[in-house]
Amino acid sequence: MADENTNVCKAGLVEAGKKLYSLGYVAATDGNISVRLSDGSILTTPTGMSKGSMLAEDMVTVSSEGKKLSGGREPSSEIAMHLLIYRKRPDINAVVHAHPPTATGYAAAGIPLTKPLISEVVLTLGTIPLAPYGTPGTLEVTRSLEDFVATHDAVLMANHGAVTFAETLEKAVWKMETVEHFAKISLITEVLGKQSLLTSSDVQKLHTAREKYFSRACPSGRSPVCPIAAAEQAEINTRELVEAIVREILRARALK
Repeated sequence: MADENTNVCKAGLVEAGKKLYSLGYVAATDGNISVRLSDGSILTTPTGMSKGSMLAEDMVTVSSEGKKLSGGREPSSEIAMHLLIYRKRPDINAVVHAHPPTATGYAAAGIPLTKPLISEVVLTLGTIPLAPYGTPGTLEVTRSLEDFVATHDAVLMANHGAVTFAETLEKAVWKMETVEHFAKISLITEVLGKQSLLTSSDVQKLHTAREKYFSRACPSGRSPVCPIAAAEQAEINTRELVEAIVREILRARALK
């Protein structure tokens, strides 16, 4: 069963890589993706390879300490960043690092995406802070993220890109899409010269709903599972839930 789950996860990484590449979130050999397997080891994309042309057999497995366990290629050069996130967030089973152009533009400009402009973004991600610059492929990157991983699910990396993480690979990719989508919307409001921010009351309602419906608590005794399998077993359609919550909040606001 473990081998079957690993094969499913390998296929999931291939699919995620193709999606990120097709969306233009990575170019050439940019970016890296990983998932946590049921035994606690990490399955990661290889270094020096386009995420749009990977095959299942290209994936590499490392231990929770970063020691290579299997695979014909070498693991991502930024695997330490992934290991930090898994170590600090036992609820997380997938990490995506990419360079979506608009969001990376904000990162290169030194501007975090923290303004409460869009209710769904506040609900699903809260805020998207900016971590200090760290040289790619070094421990500087890992250290730059130390203060943000425990309290955020998406982080901009100064002059570098963005990283998102979730309990399943599908959701981690969704969060990267949300980061870039929000960056585009934010940029448009700046070009238009006006930003109508949510009120503190509206933000508080969204945070309350986020805590209720998107709790990060990891049930006692739960061991990490293949995030692909977990996604298949999910009983709640996250996007439909988000839309329902947002509609209810906006309806309540209209009745004031």
